Amino acid sequence: MDERVRLEVDGPIATITNDHPEKHNAFDDSMDAALFGILDELRRTPGVRAVIWRGEGTSWSSGRDVGSIGNQRTDLTHHELMTRGIRGIQQLWELEAPVIVAIQGWAIGGSFQRALLCDVRICSDDARFMLPEVGHGVIPDTGGVAVLHSMCGPGLVSDMVLTGRRLSAEEALTHGIVSRVVPREELDATAREMAERIAAAPAVTVKLARRVLSHLARPAVRASMEDELIYQTFLNKSEDFAEFRAARAEGREPTYRGS
Repeated sequence: MDERVRLEVDGPIATITNDHPEKHNAFDDSMDAALFGILDELRRTPGVRAVIWRGEGTSWSSGRDVGSIGNQRTDLTHHELMTRGIRGIQQLWELEAPVIVAIQGWAIGGSFQRALLCDVRICSDDARFMLPEVGHGVIPDTGGVAVLHSMCGPGLVSDMVLTGRRLSAEEALTHGIVSRVVPREELDATAREMAERIAAAPAVTVKLARRVLSHLARPAVRASMEDELIYQTFLNKSEDFAEFRAARAEGREPTYRGS
């Protein structure tokens, strides 16, 4: 398994660590596979009562490692890779244990959206959040937009998706995207304290409380992810996306036709 994403289990608390700091913990296909394998293992580990998801280095995750795109060997089509990604990350919802994400530095794109699919997010005061996909000719495709929409409403979400604006830690707290902002040096300890509090509560109570919370929004998020799968697959084959790539490669202004 790729050691750039690793799992440690300490009694009732499990910790997932993004450990690719030289790339700001940007994910490639191999790291995705490692993450999905960890989630599968956690699904089958009933003794775990709380999960912390953290990152080494200056950022939690800067999204996709763009340098890896097209360079990793796979027999899967674009649609199949996306389907694997959606099914893999939806395992978060099948865990018995709540997932606390401890974010420092950048949380960008698909990685930011994955954090949004978790139960609780806290961050350090230097955290920054972005959805830059439209500027790269594609759309957000990991379900996080649906979660953001329910949290913040259409105004902020439209701004983030369509302009790629950066959101600060304090703005994220104001909009309910994170529940706590702490100094960087206190982030891991705060996440651990929260996990220990959850792990100390009756297991069935936590499970049922989490189930009630999930029923409030989960159907809409699933529907959004299915739409994103279809639209992103279309975009990958569209004339405008081909023109976007050609114009960048040739150093010229693109001419888009809306198709």
